[in-house]
Amino acid sequence: MSQTVEATAAATSLLARYKAIRQASKHLCSPLSPEDMMVQSCAEASPVKWHLAHTSWFFETFVRREFAAGYQPYHPDFHWLFNSYYNSLGEMPDKKLRASFSRPPLDAILAYRTHVDAAMTALMQHPLEDEAARRIALGLEHEQQHQELIATDIKHALFTNPLHPAYVQAPAKEKFDAIAPPLDWIDYAGGLTDIGFTPDPADPLQSVSSFAFDNETPRHHVYLAPYRLATRLITCAEYLAFIDQNGYNRPELWLSEGWTTNRAEGWQAPLYWRRDEATNSGWSIYTMHGFRSLDDLSETPVCHLSFFEADAYARWAGHRLPTEFEWEHAASQLGLQRKEVDLQPALLTYSTQNSTQTTPPTVQANLIETGNLHPTPASALPGLQQIFGDVWEWTSSGYTGYPGYKPLPGALGEYNGKFMSSQVILRGGSCVTPATHIRAAYRNFFSPSTRWQFSGLRLAQDASK
Repeated sequence: MSQTVEATAAATSLLARYKAIRQASKHLCSPLSPEDMMVQSCAEASPVKWHLAHTSWFFETFVRREFAAGYQPYHPDFHWLFNSYYNSLGEMPDKKLRASFSRPPLDAILAYRTHVDAAMTALMQHPLEDEAARRIALGLEHEQQHQELIATDIKHALFTNPLHPAYVQAPAKEKFDAIAPPLDWIDYAGGLTDIGFTPDPADPLQSVSSFAFDNETPRHHVYLAPYRLATRLITCAEYLAFIDQNGYNRPELWLSEGWTTNRAEGWQAPLYWRRDEATNSGWSIYTMHGFRSLDDLSETPVCHLSFFEADAYARWAGHRLPTEFEWEHAASQLGLQRKEVDLQPALLTYSTQNSTQTTPPTVQANLIETGNLHPTPASALPGLQQIFGDVWEWTSSGYTGYPGYKPLPGALGEYNGKFMSSQVILRGGSCVTPATHIRAAYRNFFSPSTRWQFSGLRLAQDASK
């Protein structure tokens, strides 16, 4: 096959992936009204309408404007109106003002998406420059990040509505009757290990199997002391015991900044928990399907915790949070299987035992494609459970660059590198993460007080204990 034919085939494959991911964003919005898509309910969140515009802005700004001669932008004001944080591209509105964007209206935003999609389709119907292909691959991963943000942001928006409406009604089959298996531990010998990702230079399209964000690079050596990881995530029932034993009011359990934040915010439970005397547990929890009794969710992983809460719980339990390197070392030993099926993002499966097992059992990760939109109980299978999906797992690692890290050149260098201050790493994805978006090397990061994400915890301990 000639290089031209190979390039054309690669562009066709990328176009199919582009269409599937762009359509997935619109599908997420199908239960929402135009009024729903205007709401910005907290400082971290953005209106859904803005997400739809900004993801289109990314492709227009970083691909079409630079790789299509004579391309005419859809609207001259959109270049700054839907900029998020790329200071080198010029001014942008204050983030807290995004909810005031009643104009342009939703139909104009959808027309903008259609315009950008037509332009991108025309571009990908021909062989692509390597750099254009890399930027499209990055833009698709960027859009999947915003799909997760659409889910987390609209959940918070609907929760703040006094009616507490559901995003969608719970499926008839949804029941969480399973009992979480006893918490057990898996030992890891540690030693010198490789962490991070090195993209394949022969794959300029950076397909699902070879893509990595710049903050996952370069691959490098890390020494790990022997350690243990808990076999599953901490459940709501286990976290309730922390609450019942006055965990939120014991300063000895909290980091200094965490205690200050706890007092200032008046935390007494995870975000979305509400006292409810009509339940046996005394609590109800708001989900994407509306309020549910904690009695029904007790065996599901606790979520919407800040790093400070996760750390305090670990300290109360007599353990600690894993480092991001311990987490990746353990996760990398699982048999992760990701595949595109019928041009749609596929479900992700992984082995629950170390790769040394001859026939390791596999489980389906609880990611957005399952439709659960909430963490589910661990199974009774042996080995490491819930490592991908369900909740983002807080680690004890601060967000910094790996040795030899270099941001992308130009404005795209602002994508990750400039946030390497006062952030903490989370790993593993959540129940609203797309399956083709997660991998063992993926590094998510948020400020330690963040609670609106689907974030929870897994315990760790030194192997000497």
